[in-house]
Amino acid sequence: MAIIYRTSALAQRHAEIGGELEDWNGMGTAWFYDHSDERAEADYLAVRTKAGLMDVSGLKKVHLVGPHAAAVIDRVTTRNVDKIMPGRAIYASMLNDDGKFIDDCVIYRLSVNHWMVVHGAGTGHESMAMAAFGKNVAMIFDDALHDMSLQGPVAVDFLARHVPGIRDLAYFGIMQTKLFGKPVMISRTGYTGERGYEIFCEGRHAIELWDTILSEGKDMGIRPVQFSTLDLLRTESYLLFFPGDNSETFPFADEPAGDTLWELGLDFTVSPGKTGFRGAENHYALKGKERFKIYGVKLEGTTKADIGAKLVKDGKEVGLVTFGMHSGLNNHNVGIARMPVDCAVPGVKMVVVNADGTEIPCVTEEMPFYDKDKSIRTAKG
Repeated sequence: MAIIYRTSALAQRHAEIGGELEDWNGMGTAWFYDHSDERAEADYLAVRTKAGLMDVSGLKKVHLVGPHAAAVIDRVTTRNVDKIMPGRAIYASMLNDDGKFIDDCVIYRLSVNHWMVVHGAGTGHESMAMAAFGKNVAMIFDDALHDMSLQGPVAVDFLARHVPGIRDLAYFGIMQTKLFGKPVMISRTGYTGERGYEIFCEGRHAIELWDTILSEGKDMGIRPVQFSTLDLLRTESYLLFFPGDNSETFPFADEPAGDTLWELGLDFTVSPGKTGFRGAENHYALKGKERFKIYGVKLEGTTKADIGAKLVKDGKEVGLVTFGMHSGLNNHNVGIARMPVDCAVPGVKMVVVNADGTEIPCVTEEMPFYDKDKSIRTAKG
């Protein structure tokens, strides 16, 4: 049984609308407001056509402050931090000494010597603490800072009513401002594949901001969205979830858990030519030695793939689907899969076999399935 040791200030609000607070990253998180297909569909459609508000405070927010802060982040992550200017953020990976993925994160440069690293359920915090030991840096785990994610096509229109200059905020940009009279940091980031924003605020202001966004945005179709909706949105947008898509959940038969960036398709998170980050030598040495690849499958019909559904080619089990979803809106039935390297090219015919024996023909397809050129999430103006 997981121990929930972190508490969102919004827990009461989630409970009032039926939220079941289950552990994610040590925090009680509203995975479901109810388990109905109708709720899941309504939340998904809200984000894709209007906007949804999610409490993502379960992400861990870690401040690194001081003259050695940049050096610590440079050691722990795959990005060249010298390229990140104040007011900007970037997505990065974290590796262990073996060059295997242990966490992902967004690096925010708040000022010259003040950084914030926001990461998920891996061991990124421990890796940062190890790198910070003996350095001239303060490392602060900030659970008083809450994070609300407002995602969807009308998010910018709503915020433009209240936040001057929000339309000028570029993808992965940051602004320090106020919303409904409360100090906030707004970043042009998210986990949905939509144009969206994350609103960071003090815990003591979280309920008022949550309530006001929902009341003021109701006429625009903004609604609270359960955390599980992210699985639908991320799957068609090719956004991986640790450990759900990893060998920690789907272990190898004869070796310990741990996936390379080459296998996960996350090698783009390594800044060109960067060396010296944790696991760098092994990361580069593992290129071309992929045991599998993360790749997409498009299924026939509307029956979605189960989590862990078998992937069969020519009568032989060759991989599995980590998560599947069907979208009537986008007219596709798709999944993220772990498959042999030689299958990870467009057009390979296979069969998905669900736990109840249902067989669904599928074909491999490059991801993302939605917003393939990423023009939606990066839109300007």
